[in-house]
Amino acid sequence: MQPLSILTSQLTGLIASLIALTPNLIAAVLLILLIWAASHFFGRLMKLVFRRSHMRPSLTVALTKLIRIGIWTFGLLIAATLIFPNLTPTKLLTGLGIGSIAVGLAFKDIFENFLAGFLILIRKPMRIGDDIECESISGQVEAINIRDTFIRKRSGELVLVPNSFLYKNPLKVLTDRHLRRISLVVGVAYGEDVDRAREVISNAVEDLKTRDKSKAPDVFAREFNSSSIDFLVRWWTNSTPSSEHRSRDEAVSAIKIALDSAGIEIPFPYRTLTFKEPLPVWDMAAGEDGEERKQDQKTASSSDE
Repeated sequence: MQPLSILTSQLTGLIASLIALTPNLIAAVLLILLIWAASHFFGRLMKLVFRRSHMRPSLTVALTKLIRIGIWTFGLLIAATLIFPNLTPTKLLTGLGIGSIAVGLAFKDIFENFLAGFLILIRKPMRIGDDIECESISGQVEAINIRDTFIRKRSGELVLVPNSFLYKNPLKVLTDRHLRRISLVVGVAYGEDVDRAREVISNAVEDLKTRDKSKAPDVFAREFNSSSIDFLVRWWTNSTPSSEHRSRDEAVSAIKIALDSAGIEIPFPYRTLTFKEPLPVWDMAAGEDGEERKQDQKTASSSDE
């Protein structure tokens, strides 16, 4: 009977503690409801304020989330002190500090991406719709979240890139400005007139439809290559990758037609081969006759024997 009485007394004490704690529980539940209402209200208020300040939409979402997280953290700490009266603010902060270290070590990569995403949104290195290149990843930015960035590759696939990767590595924003300069190398034969070739190439580039007319193109004799004199051709066009491809295609076609019409040679690479020993020359025209004569000589020698 003694174990049963011990269990009964423990249950009675537990029920009495719950009854005594009921007002605190009710207060904590009401506080949590108040926290939810405050988080919702301040979240909507901050969105309106940030939109009027013409802030980036992604940064608006990030700041709103941070504000809501702060409200919930503060409110839950107060609710914990209501439910557990013996939990003083000093003990709570001490436990919170030890817990934050453990959580930080366990979720290091997540917090790193979170901080990198926030810094990217503040610094404005890229916008939604920009075409970027970072290491082996290239494509159009579709969304910038707190943890990762959505990049749509030019072949159609969607890549979720951690923000820390974009923050740590060199990032090239191709569409940061409306215009971008395109470069092309054109080679002409050594026997051609350099000044005339430059003029023909310049006229061809001047007439490009995809070229920006506000900036003049450049044509420079660049270097003496192995089988040609190379010209560096530069012009400005729209910064999107598709515009670059169209403009480059038009330039190559126009320069090739112009050089052919002017009779200026675009050379193939030439190779000169030298041999240590002289090579026997075989006459293809007399090849079959020579083989027949050798065969007849062998037959005659066999008959003499």
